[in-house]
Amino acid sequence: MAKIAILGTGLLGSAFAEAAAQRGDSVTVWNRSADKAQALAGFGIAVAGTSAEAVLGAARVHLVLKDDAVVDAVIEAARGGLAPGVVLVDHSTTLPALTAERAAQLAATGIRFLHAPVFMTPQAARTAKGSMLVSGPRAVFDSVAAELAAMTGRVEYQGERSDLAAAKKLFGNALILSLSATMADMLTLAQATGVEGKAAIDVAQLFDLNGMVEVRGGGMAKGSFAPSFELAMARKDFGLMLEVAGGRPLAVLPGIAARMDRLIAAGHGADDVTILAKDAVAR
Repeated sequence: MAKIAILGTGLLGSAFAEAAAQRGDSVTVWNRSADKAQALAGFGIAVAGTSAEAVLGAARVHLVLKDDAVVDAVIEAARGGLAPGVVLVDHSTTLPALTAERAAQLAATGIRFLHAPVFMTPQAARTAKGSMLVSGPRAVFDSVAAELAAMTGRVEYQGERSDLAAAKKLFGNALILSLSATMADMLTLAQATGVEGKAAIDVAQLFDLNGMVEVRGGGMAKGSFAPSFELAMARKDFGLMLEVAGGRPLAVLPGIAARMDRLIAAGHGADDVTILAKDAVAR
């Protein structure tokens, strides 16, 4: 049984704490809003009054916090309670540049640090499903790899580049959030055309989305824009979508159409629609 601390008991942090307690770990939590932490007492979880108290004697400290500023403030406040050899694991979604600075500063003071953002819902955290990306020193990762694996369905070690997991977390969130926005626009088009919303979303089942990522995404990453769906024709279709929406609020379609217009004006109308990535893959 490990003694661990979890600092930050929002939806995800609370789920991690519940799951750890069920696995038999001795868990102490702390949260800036004390009521959120107190709600975990019924799971046999200790609630500390300060972050420094929470980390006393812990072999691992897990951070599940809002942003970089809060991460830095909480680490600074907890420093006095950190035991020698403790592993500090930050699951927060943070800016890559600041993550690299934080990792270097902590290493300089002898604190063993890993950045381990996750792709999982609170329910997935309770059932140890989802994915975790981990960056940091290999020896530190190896020392806690089994414990991290128990928290999730899949652990992907990204190597010793301290900001790589932070960068990839943003890549993944870009996909998740933009896909959600695209489905919102699909529902808007369904409303405008008198189609049931579920029927609109079901259209996605017609596509091999993994295959599209592999073929189109792979080509884009290589800077290959050989036409299979010309940009000018794609823009025509976007025009139809915008006309159908009829002034209803849209999340992403107008922005994509505007980007297409700029590329067509620059002479890329006959290129594949994946030319949208032209500036991102410029060599």
